[in-house]
Amino acid sequence: MERLRTDTGLVLEGGGMRGVFTSGVLDALMKHDCWFNYVVAVSAGACNGLSYMSRQLRRARYSNIDLLRRYGYISLKSLIVKGSIFDPNLLYERFPNEIVPFDYDAYAQNPGTFEMVTTNCQTGQAAYLTERYDHRRLIAIAKASSSLPYVSQITPVDDIPMLDGGIVDSIPVARAIETGHPLNVVVLTRNRGYRSTERDRKIPPVIYKEYPRLRVALSHRVEVYNRQLDMVERMEDWGEIIAIRPQKPLEVDRVCRDPEKLERLYEEGFAEGEKFCAKYRL
Repeated sequence: MERLRTDTGLVLEGGGMRGVFTSGVLDALMKHDCWFNYVVAVSAGACNGLSYMSRQLRRARYSNIDLLRRYGYISLKSLIVKGSIFDPNLLYERFPNEIVPFDYDAYAQNPGTFEMVTTNCQTGQAAYLTERYDHRRLIAIAKASSSLPYVSQITPVDDIPMLDGGIVDSIPVARAIETGHPLNVVVLTRNRGYRSTERDRKIPPVIYKEYPRLRVALSHRVEVYNRQLDMVERMEDWGEIIAIRPQKPLEVDRVCRDPEKLERLYEEGFAEGEKFCAKYRL
């Protein structure tokens, strides 16, 4: 078993409901007491990462699969009525405070650093935010990091309008290195070789009309993401990162509502996490 350096970071990609893969990986890490001192996470990765930082085994799985089956919190009705395709009241108020309580005390006592990536709508740039004690601000950051463009409301953090961090930094390896973590374990939610085939388009001024720099960022989103995937595969080949990822193309998309498909992806993530823990230790 290979021992990793203590300054190894953990990087968690987003991907909406593809994040159930990440929740499986993190449950395996928790099962084997594999705790990183630095974690940087985006979107769904941020939400799953919170349960890792509070050391609540299977909490994210329960939220992503069992509670989706029970509450159906992804819907066009929610988008029309509440401004978000993911029911924000359920996910960011009732879930952490009532239905599947988040252990704020355990989170605050965790000595590790947890950064969540958001996109500043005013600047069109990534913000890397952390919060240990203020419960409302912590949840606001997680909500902002997961606020998908076009199908979610803009979420203010510190009175700054924010959206999904994946718009500008879907795989924040560079951030982890900047903060003093030369080697990183990167949990991805796409198989190796995947590249987005969507086409970037100029965003018309009627969309996000108050935020021209956000429109520029959205206009280059696919290009930036594919470049990051190129970078990650190069770094993996050079031994600069350790990647944990699905082994085959996914049948789960960002807004998947099929519990059986989600369960299979979670189990794949757990199995890949087990493989990692059998090979490496901190």
